[in-house]
Amino acid sequence: MSSDYKVVVLVGSLRKESFNRKMAKVLASLAPTSLKLEIIEIGQLPFYNEDLDAGTPPASWNVFRQQVKAADAVLFVTPEYNRSVPAVLKNALDVGSRPYGQSVWNNKPGAVVSVSPGAIGGFGANHHLRQSLVFLNIPTLQQPEAYIGGVAALLDDAGNLINDHTRTFLTTFMQTFATWIETNAKR
Repeated sequence: MSSDYKVVVLVGSLRKESFNRKMAKVLASLAPTSLKLEIIEIGQLPFYNEDLDAGTPPASWNVFRQQVKAADAVLFVTPEYNRSVPAVLKNALDVGSRPYGQSVWNNKPGAVVSVSPGAIGGFGANHHLRQSLVFLNIPTLQQPEAYIGGVAALLDDAGNLINDHTRTFLTTFMQTFATWIETNAKR
């Protein structure tokens, strides 16, 4: 890779000891040096309401939009809630996609990692999120797919990855994502 790329990371869980936040940090540690990952917070974003965009949008919306706009790519790390994505993540997508015609997502390469204590690894959330990303015109990494199930057994109490097979897989995932960004990022 010839350049460094700024990747914003959106974590779909707000829980203090979130497995998803821990996994986002693991992914950052396994990323090639060409990727600079930064978790940006989405829990403080008021629910999207077009009336607020007509006047003076909430300051948190403006900050969020600028953070995403300044990035070269986006990585979504999400749990599954009721076979879909958490409301906080969907709201972040909505805030970034507006005002109409000014989406910060357009043509920004992305990837999805779903993380769950359950066996199917957030499969439903992963695919439901991908539906929205198609509409938002986020070219999304197709392979390898990343469904991280049984996460409680993969991390120690400090959030360190303790499974070598998963480490190998996630390292490959991040290397492939770096290549995806190189191929699709607009400079």
